[in-house]
Amino acid sequence: MTKVAFGGRAYEYADSETVLETLLRHKLDVPYSCKKGVCLSCMLRVIDGAIPEESQVGIRDTLRTQGYFLPCICPGDHDLTVASAEDTALFSRAVVSDVFPLAPDIKGVRLTPATELYYHAGQFINLRRADGLTRCYSLASVPSIDRQLELHVKRLPGGDMSNWIFDELQGGEVVELQGPNGSCFYLPGRADQNLLLIGTGTGLAPLIGIARDALHDGHQGDIRLYHGSRHANGLYLRRQLRDLAARHANFLYIPCLSGADVPPGVRAGRVASAVFSDLGGLADWRVFICGAPPMVEEAKKTAYLAGAAIADIHADPFELRDLRRKPRPDPSSHK
Repeated sequence: MTKVAFGGRAYEYADSETVLETLLRHKLDVPYSCKKGVCLSCMLRVIDGAIPEESQVGIRDTLRTQGYFLPCICPGDHDLTVASAEDTALFSRAVVSDVFPLAPDIKGVRLTPATELYYHAGQFINLRRADGLTRCYSLASVPSIDRQLELHVKRLPGGDMSNWIFDELQGGEVVELQGPNGSCFYLPGRADQNLLLIGTGTGLAPLIGIARDALHDGHQGDIRLYHGSRHANGLYLRRQLRDLAARHANFLYIPCLSGADVPPGVRAGRVASAVFSDLGGLADWRVFICGAPPMVEEAKKTAYLAGAAIADIHADPFELRDLRRKPRPDPSSHK
């Protein structure tokens, strides 16, 4: 039987298990979230053994060469010795500059990192507070425009991190961040290509960054941003986005409401339905999709069937599963 060694002990894989599933089955303290290779929160380091290239997808080159990999998508079919990721390699400090309301259940957070973060608008970071609780949030900021990082956080019932941000987090506090991560971002080139941006909820955050980045770069093709919500309060930043559309003839903003009491200027119905009723074909369009996983998967499939090339469809679904992480000890208790 093949095994994975971690923390001085070896554990046998069960049939068809990933490395992460084996470690969790044995109740080991390994952080994780999406278990799909998206959030990168479960990253480990291989000490001995061969890992497939697929288990390093999305990890930056400097970490790949050090043996970092994603156990959630690494099949348990080889003997491996692995270790926890080193905090100094993954996390850096940042100061909270501001926490401000965007909607009744959405807050913005601005961060000033201790060292400059090189990122693309639309990517995401993992945010960690002092006790080790970690969540991933997309960046609404644009590096060529904004001096600070900006996150949009929705309050979730029972959400440890979101409720802490709403009720306790204040400017001046220190947090830690890891990243940037994700492949849903704008790259210059083909300035005449049309861009389609589809989002729900706080999936608007990365799309705002992508749209502003493309416009700042002088993108000439049409840029259409469809944002959907079940409730009117979820269609936040409507005024700012309409102002952006008024300043740029090639930018179109279409808010969509799937619930009742649709306000003037808002499209009734689900966002994906609105998109594909407006646009019959998407051949040669570049598509960005962010939000709840069911919507993302549906929109990806529909965009492909409408003619968009697979290489031109970029998506980061918002996985909401809690991270399993014990609080870290207070460093001040160790002298």
